[in-house]
Parts: sequence; structure tokens; C-alpha cells
Amino acid sequence: MKSHVTLAMFIAAWLMPMHVMAANEQEQAHVHAKEQAVKPQSDAKKNEEHNEHEGHDENDEHEHNETLSSRISDDMATAVNIVTDRADSQLLRQHQVVYGKLSADPNRISHVNARFPGILTSVKFSLGDSVKAGDVLAVVESNESLNTYAIKAPIDGVIIQRSANVGEVAQQQTLFSIADFGSLWADFRLYPSQQVAVATGQNVVIMAADTEINGVIAHIIPSLTQPYQLARVKLDNRDGKLSSGQMIEGAVISGEFNVELAVKKSAIQTLDNQSGVFVKNNSEYVFTPLQLGRSDMDYVEVIAGLQPGQWYVTTNSYLLKADIEKSEAEHAH
Repeated sequence: MKSHVTLAMFIAAWLMPMHVMAANEQEQAHVHAKEQAVKPQSDAKKNEEHNEHEGHDENDEHEHNETLSSRISDDMATAVNIVTDRADSQLLRQHQVVYGKLSADPNRISHVNARFPGILTSVKFSLGDSVKAGDVLAVVESNESLNTYAIKAPIDGVIIQRSANVGEVAQQQTLFSIADFGSLWADFRLYPSQQVAVATGQNVVIMAADTEINGVIAHIIPSLTQPYQLARVKLDNRDGKLSSGQMIEGAVISGEFNVELAVKKSAIQTLDNQSGVFVKNNSEYVFTPLQLGRSDMDYVEVIAGLQPGQWYVTTNSYLLKADIEKSEAEHAH
């Protein structure tokens, strides 16, 4: 039988209360008893109807093997967030996947000391406070002149370390450390198998905290103690969304090429041991097997099975797959 059901029926079947199902079973039993009371048909007529029924089963089974589809209304598709897109040509980018972490720019970290030994008479800022260049961090009374002088922030940034309290003696120790996190470095590990395909100047797509960032490899440096090199990418972080020490993933773009037709990887489902997508035809969603080719992070090339301009499901296609699989399971029983 052709797998041609509605998602609304599929959802309703799962939610149907048990007492309703029991009532249906009783009604079916009552109908069966009435049928048994009817005068039996002739053997010839029974055989004819039996053969006709078998023929329908064979045709239904043939139709089932041909098409896997589900029919739902546009309102239902919107309600369950089934999203479609138009199949078209696409620029694919070959890439090397690399991993690393973010670190502060060493050129934007400042350690602040007292110019002359003395007593700290005032401390203005605490750990974690943001400061501007020129802000007075503390006041010191010089041991020699007994005059006071101000210690000022040399850069904009955040106080990440403080060793200054009123009444303490300021000597050669670091009183404040200030870091400007407006720019960060992404440090990616390059193992020997990756080093041939990665070079300075290549573009990198970086994923950090569900945010996609584009960057360029500024330089590659060797590691003194580890069996890898570091590819470094400078990132703008003036919005403060990234953090030093954050683990990241990157895709170093090693080549780009256009393909005549591609679909999103998120759209691919597997049914009857075939990979394909659900093509939308009005309110019907038909599973269409595809011959696939090259791919990148987001798209995969379509060699056969789909035509440019066809609309296919990109989001929540697994709901359609589940709908069909449930229909097949019921048919098997």
C-alpha cells in the first residue's frame, strides 16, 4: 500500500487515549458479529472476491515500493516548523577542520607598578572593573619625598589581577594587571597531516559559542614542546561575546568550486537504505533518493535525483521520515 498518510493523523495516533482505542475495538467486534449473521455467499463468489482482494494487495504493495510520501497541510507544516528551500547551484568550499582555543592579545596586557616605593593611601578599582587609559588606579605616598603621586591605567581594559590595598607598601611588585579583550587570538593546532594543506593568508571559518566568525591566518608558529604547529588568527572582540580560554573549532578553506546543484546537509535522510530529501509537491512531501557528490561544511552536491528549482525540506525532515516509518510498521502488521 502506498505510504501516503498525514502527519496530523500520525501525531493523533500517538496521543489517542487508551479508552478510545478500546471502544473502537468493541465496535469492530460488534460489526464482525453482525457480518457473521448474514447469509454466507456462494463459494464461487467468495473465491472471486478473494482473488480480487489478493490482486489489490499486490498492486498496493507495488505502489508502496514505488513512493514514500507524507501529506500534511501548510498550516500543520508551519506549526511543526517544517522548512523548505529551493534547490540551486552552490559554491562549495573544501576545508581542513582544526581545533584550538582563544587567548588574549599579549600586546594588549599591561602590568602596572609603582614608580617610587611608598605607602598606598588610596585604591580606586577592584578586580573585574573596566578602566580607561588615564584613570587613576591608586595613590602612593613616596617614602623619600613624602609627596603623593597617582598610578594611572596605561590602556583601556579590565583589571584581571590586583595586589594593592590601602596601607600596604608599594615596591617592585605588580599592583594591577589590565587586559584589553577587544581583540583576541585564535590559536589552532596543526598536526603533521594537516600542515601541507594550511598556509598563512588562508581564510578560516570559526565556530565559537554557536557564532560563525570569518578570519585569516596571520602566521603559523612551531610549538617548542608539542607535536604540532599553531595557526594564529586575530579576531575582533569589541562586542565582548568571546572569552579568552574558550575552546573553538575552525574550517581552513583550502579550495572553492561551484556545483550545478546542491542541498543542505541538514536535509538528508535515509529511508530503505537510500539517502535523499523530501521534495514538496503542494501538500505532499515525497522522499526522493539522491546520488550525492562532493560536500563542504553545510552543503552536498547532487549528481542525480533532483532538478534545479524543486523545493525540498531543510528543517525537521525527520518528522516526515518518522511518519512514513510508522505507516510502514502498521502496514506490516
